[in-house]
Amino acid sequence: QVQLVESGGGSVHAGGSLSLSCTTSGIPFVYYTLGWFRQVPGKERTFVASISPNDGGISYSDHDSVKGRFTISRDNARNTVYLQMNILTPADTAVYYCAARVGPDAFGPPTRPDRYVYWGQGTQVTVSS
Repeated sequence: QVQLVESGGGSVHAGGSLSLSCTTSGIPFVYYTLGWFRQVPGKERTFVASISPNDGGISYSDHDSVKGRFTISRDNARNTVYLQMNILTPADTAVYYCAARVGPDAFGPPTRPDRYVYWGQGTQVTVSS
């Protein structure tokens, strides 16, 4: 049974930091691309970052000034992907999901939700002003 379990969400003030983790089981983690998405009520799930399985190629969203504030990383020995989030703003408030797909995406960094097969249950991040 495949499981992706996120943790590390919570409430912080603007300017603060949070570190999200997503630990997987039931998949050969080292062969999977991992992604982070976020979603606010009434809106689509949007791409935040991804990290590929082999060379660890990393991609960040071009929107919402994620690049430069967020850092994705993976620990293959722990079957875990991380998202370090710094200088948080209220606009970062969302449920954050991790996702997994086998191998890299032949069409480029997988930024669409339908490019992923497995999903976690999500963790709430709330940033107050």
